[in-house]
Amino acid sequence: MEVPAAAEDGVVAALWDLGTTGVHVQAGPPETLFLIAYFLERPGLASDLVFSLAPCGAREVERVPIPDVDWVARFREGFRAFDAGGFRIVPEWDDSPAAGTDRLVLRMLPGRAFGTGTHESTRLCLAALQSRAAQGPLGRVADVGAGSGILAVAAARLGAREVTAIDIDPEAVDSARLHAALNGVDVRLVRGDGARPLARGRFDLVLANLSAALLVERCEEIGRLCAPGGSAVLAGFLREDAAEIASVYNALGTAATLFDGDWAALVIEAAA
Repeated sequence: MEVPAAAEDGVVAALWDLGTTGVHVQAGPPETLFLIAYFLERPGLASDLVFSLAPCGAREVERVPIPDVDWVARFREGFRAFDAGGFRIVPEWDDSPAAGTDRLVLRMLPGRAFGTGTHESTRLCLAALQSRAAQGPLGRVADVGAGSGILAVAAARLGAREVTAIDIDPEAVDSARLHAALNGVDVRLVRGDGARPLARGRFDLVLANLSAALLVERCEEIGRLCAPGGSAVLAGFLREDAAEIASVYNALGTAATLFDGDWAALVIEAAA
């Protein structure tokens, strides 16, 4: 749809009220924007859009088909070996980059679960893991919201005595299982909601690469996993959220903040 630039906020708000699953804004002619909004098909959608958006200044609403694209395959086409946090991330199908590196190799098959090492929050966690392993044995590790399992696999590759990965999404659990097998490591996989199914005070290192909202909401249950004298690595939030996250987890122990671009992570040393 084409809308006056000044009407953008009103139109976008109306689209969300109508149930859009996402809005993409593109520049148009002077003082004009083009908006692409995605909806699940339902009866009466077109007429509802016209009726609701005309008062906001939408001059024309046009239905366009969504191309049938295998986005996972498209992403894999551009996925190349790279370094992250002391590791060499190598696509499952590419053997050549693994040779001649002194870094620990993590083999990945990009799919639907989050975590291939390209995102800043994942890189921050990998760097924190490497730093923690340099200080001594990792011991028992829990990866809460494991996604692809990249952090759990990295912990196992760094010699953790026991690694448990938990995620509520069955595709994530399957992805973590695949990556454990690809990298020849043992990871205990649990399908569950947050940290609740895991044993209290059992883990020497807790990894939680989630989001600011989830880290705040699940603070108590994540903190309970830490054994006395253990550590926690929290990530998935922006720089501006770091102070709030540190405040929420203040009771757990002393925190150090790491940054990568606009993203941040906390490394917390729990009280003994």
